[in-house]
Amino acid sequence: MKKTLLLVDGSSYLYRAFHAMPDLRNAKGEPTGALYGVISMLRRLISDYKADYAACVFDARGKTFREELYPDYKGHRPSMPEDLSAQIEPIHKAVAAMGWKVIAVPGVEADDIIGSLACQATSRGVHTIISTGDKDLAQLVNEHVELVNTMNGERLDIEGVRKKFGVEPSQIVDYLMLVGDTVDNVPGVEKCGPKTAAKWLNEHGSIEQ
Repeated sequence: MKKTLLLVDGSSYLYRAFHAMPDLRNAKGEPTGALYGVISMLRRLISDYKADYAACVFDARGKTFREELYPDYKGHRPSMPEDLSAQIEPIHKAVAAMGWKVIAVPGVEADDIIGSLACQATSRGVHTIISTGDKDLAQLVNEHVELVNTMNGERLDIEGVRKKFGVEPSQIVDYLMLVGDTVDNVPGVEKCGPKTAAKWLNEHGSIEQ
């Protein structure tokens, strides 16, 4: 029977929980909303998806190689709120105490780690489920990898990526190069929206072609 690896985009969970939960605090007045939210989300996830292996992956503190390549990368984003920053270490400890493998690697993002682990799992015949709301990770989808978004119940397999973006998973990188990404402050091709990008890629196959 095929084994399953469950990977969680912990950094995505952090922000989702922080903005979704009310301003909860402990007896010392310390913020706990994101902590409570992340734990609740993980409990629900493991009850819905049974896995042989599981890891929760977070961004490490500090800059990554992307800022070196493109200094304006995420340059428009405000700093992490102090009430969220104060919960990072407690969240890591709580997630580990729940039995999850917690991973964060300086110099790279959680996405990079998730991508590496998913590719390694595929090479070993392990099915991978990635819990995230990040569209960038759609490039990883194949017959062994699928995405799930616990916030809206969306599941993206190969056909799901085609329906959502109009292109193959293998074309997602080129698709994002064309449309850009306002979330990451990355400009795309002028006047090229999602429909145009999908049309061009379906006609030509890739940016190079």
